[in-house]
Amino acid sequence: MTLPLLDPLFLALAVASILISGVSKGGFGGGLGILAVPLLALTLSPVEAAAIVAPLLCAMDLVGLRAYWGKWDKRLLLLMIPGAFLGMALAALLFGMITESGMRLFLGLIATLFALHYWSRTLMGRFSPVIRPWMGPIAGLMSGFTSFVAHAGGPPVQVFLLGLKPDKTVYVATTVGFFTVLNYIKLVPYTAMGFFTPTTLITSAALLPLAVLGMWLGVRLHGTVRQETFFRICYSMLLIVGIKLLADGLGF
Repeated sequence: MTLPLLDPLFLALAVASILISGVSKGGFGGGLGILAVPLLALTLSPVEAAAIVAPLLCAMDLVGLRAYWGKWDKRLLLLMIPGAFLGMALAALLFGMITESGMRLFLGLIATLFALHYWSRTLMGRFSPVIRPWMGPIAGLMSGFTSFVAHAGGPPVQVFLLGLKPDKTVYVATTVGFFTVLNYIKLVPYTAMGFFTPTTLITSAALLPLAVLGMWLGVRLHGTVRQETFFRICYSMLLIVGIKLLADGLGF
């Protein structure tokens, strides 16, 4: 059994991605949890990367629940969660049909599109789509699917919630509540499908302090750090990683 932690490149990528995910999730409503799996998939198989990250996200959720308990919008949660369950079920059914190269292509495509979406809005001005509450189940469906495959469920939920213009704390708390449900439910099919191995669980346990530290930093920085500066750096990294995974998936 060779632990990924013995690989200096994996260790560097893991430290960066887990801390960024925690700060993003704890202070800015998530979205950059998408960064962890694509980064780790540069040195591991996508399935191993997803399995390592899953318990860490669950640990982050516990910190988030303590910080934002009861501050979420229950109505919006009830709109999104049923669709998310359906999205996860669809992803589980289709997962076995995707090869490792196909998974890298899928991860690379998600990462690249989300990064380009962010930069297009940043450079060309904010586009404010018309968002209505009935769109919640659709956002949940999309989030559930991408969350199951790559822990990349943040952007659909962000678009939906931000379009309704909630208070910043309500927004972050609602994302925390939503992804706590998703991440713990995901553990069931992940276990049934054999994602977790002694190697992935030991690696997750070793990285656990980073997950907690990242969330703690995010909660502390909530409302004190410019969100745009943080996201510009991280989405630049995401774009580079997405292009690299696309190239790997295509065999270049």
